[in-house]
Amino acid sequence: MTFATSWRYPWRPFRFKKLSGVYASAGARLRVLDVGCGNHSPATTKLWWPDCEYSGLDLHFDGYDKSDLDAFDYRYKIDLSRDSLCALPQGAFDAIIASHVLEHLTNGVQVAQQLAKLLAPGGQIYIEFPSVRSLGLPSMPGCLNFCDDATHVRVHGVREMANVLMDSGLRIVRAGTRRDRAQIAALPALLAWKLLRGHRLEGSDLWDITGFASYLLARRIPADTHPNQAAPAD
Repeated sequence: MTFATSWRYPWRPFRFKKLSGVYASAGARLRVLDVGCGNHSPATTKLWWPDCEYSGLDLHFDGYDKSDLDAFDYRYKIDLSRDSLCALPQGAFDAIIASHVLEHLTNGVQVAQQLAKLLAPGGQIYIEFPSVRSLGLPSMPGCLNFCDDATHVRVHGVREMANVLMDSGLRIVRAGTRRDRAQIAALPALLAWKLLRGHRLEGSDLWDITGFASYLLARRIPADTHPNQAAPAD
């Protein structure tokens, strides 16, 4: 793992905090599927979960650096907007991460349904996407308003996605607005560092403090157990 990657993530990213329970139970056997695994997600995952079996799914892998390419155990080149996930091992993954992927797809609900089928019993899926609140945030470079990114095509809500996952036989473990306390606490230092370096503030620097993103954590339950019957509100 490169020093640059370690420095970029001095604390666990929010998704790994929420998935810490499944990692603790699976340990070295943890089989991870990372959907839309850009932004150095392969290297970051192996940094925090060094013993996991890491599978990445993306439309192409041309832009990945060496630290990311070295982190892959398996790569799946798939166009989520039109390709089925039936070729992936069904019921095989302990952890599935789909962070800021579904908002780029017109068929995001159908993709979430297919991802649910890939979870092993006891496995957990983490999904994150821009919140409805992001529609009212100011526009900034780096995306603070949903419409800052021209590739965003669907606004999803927690209630909608929770119902989709529960209809697929999953139980909602946690859901709501993503607010990483460590990121919020570090924001003044980040702003000072950027000012001194002459770097501009990015919209993504403010995601946690503004409530830009929503998330859900759901678990595959045994077939003889009834899933929860009500979805949480947005």
